[in-house]
Amino acid sequence: MKEILPWVLGLAVVAALAWAMGRSRGPSEARQWVADGAVLVDVRSPAEFASGHIEGAINVPVDQVASRVDAIGPADKAVVVYCRSGGRSAAATATLKAKGRTRVFDLGPMSAW
Repeated sequence: MKEILPWVLGLAVVAALAWAMGRSRGPSEARQWVADGAVLVDVRSPAEFASGHIEGAINVPVDQVASRVDAIGPADKAVVVYCRSGGRSAAATATLKAKGRTRVFDLGPMSAW
């Protein structure tokens, strides 16, 4: 048991650091990504997008992300994803990462902008 304790403590520290690093990302970082050339993607429905969106965003509904990855841009292009409350942007982020995208920022809700 004593041999396992250092490993468990080490894993706990790594997990805590990873959690803290993920929490430090915020809207100002998302804005910087876009200023640096990232594609801003609104994954809400076309009707929601038409009723108002962040300036410069393109609309790729969450259920179309997998089939429209090429419409978002080249694979090495950074992407910032948002929706209404954060659920769809999380799903879209997972889809993009599964499709090989490595530079994806999940802003979460549009109100965070």
